[in-house]
Amino acid sequence: MSKEKKDTLIIKLVLGVVLGLLGGLYANSSTINIIQTLKHVLGQVISFTVPLIILGFIAPAITKMKANASKMLGSMLILAYLSSVGAALFSMFAGYAIIPMLNISTAVEGLKSLPPMLFKLDIPPVFSVMSALVLALFLGLAIIWTNSKKLEAALDELNNVVLAIVQKIIIPILPVFIATTFATLAYEGSITKQLPVFLKVIIIVLVGHFIWLTVLYSIGGAISKKNPFKLLKSYGPAYLTAVGTMSSAATLPVALECARKSETLDEDIVNFAIPLGATVHLCGSVLTEIFFVMTVSQVLYGTLPAMGTMVLFIILLGIFAIGAPGVPGGTVMASLGIIVSVLGFSDTGVALMLTVFALQDSFGTACNVVGDGALALILNGLFKNRHKTQD
Repeated sequence: MSKEKKDTLIIKLVLGVVLGLLGGLYANSSTINIIQTLKHVLGQVISFTVPLIILGFIAPAITKMKANASKMLGSMLILAYLSSVGAALFSMFAGYAIIPMLNISTAVEGLKSLPPMLFKLDIPPVFSVMSALVLALFLGLAIIWTNSKKLEAALDELNNVVLAIVQKIIIPILPVFIATTFATLAYEGSITKQLPVFLKVIIIVLVGHFIWLTVLYSIGGAISKKNPFKLLKSYGPAYLTAVGTMSSAATLPVALECARKSETLDEDIVNFAIPLGATVHLCGSVLTEIFFVMTVSQVLYGTLPAMGTMVLFIILLGIFAIGAPGVPGGTVMASLGIIVSVLGFSDTGVALMLTVFALQDSFGTACNVVGDGALALILNGLFKNRHKTQD
């Protein structure tokens, strides 16, 4: 997706929030009746596509790892998964420590009752989220084992089809869905009290990004026995580019140049790890999502998710992040199913997650991009004497 389209989407999302808030504050019961009916239908359309997104992105991502999965590729994938899960666990523990101190008043206190919907149109998914995940894993692995070229090509086509559905249907209706959600929240009378909370949370998450990058680069320095600061300080242009483009792919040429400029990494490690990391390593996005889901849970439902529930969510989120679609808020988009099925979020919770995540998506992407350098540094240490012989 081009920078111009992403910029336009962010403007539409912000406009949707503003119009939704204003509309909800001044709407009467008849108007809000129509708005929440539209909200339910749009939410159903989004929910219907979630299993398709999982199957259409996870399965092809697995097949692309196939026979050329050398030790270095396997190591990079494991490092990316561990980094994302580690960032998520760090964010979870921070959430349990910090969120109760934010004095969030629950959204159930003193609310105006919503009128009944005009009608309720349910659009059940073709199969469940967990069925989609297991099917994607089994299909991807079986295609690798059998070397089925036709099915591999079919999955690539499915990937293109699902991406078209996301870009042509889901992305365009997101601003409307978000506007209707904020309209109902404003009508109830709770969201105006919670906006300052989300501003605080975004700042907390940004601090979390820098802490996690410090951890990753410290590990990279210890394993490679090289000064990680020499690599980290060269990543300034890549960070700024990622903030501006909100795209790891668009930032890739700059990230490669930054990694080469530091002279800390071997060139073939750079050429291998940086492009792959741009696809599979999403530590900043995952860290952000975990803190946000905990905040949204506290705001809407008055409580934080149980730790066991969060750990299960994190384990699955690490898998989903590897195959996340390359669209704004792609990590959240890929994980909508487990946000609903594991955490039990309603349509309102999903809309809040999509909105807040999209508004800071550029900083999460920047953390992902800079984090790729740390993983490359770890690989450099692990394979410094052997990587040239790997296939």
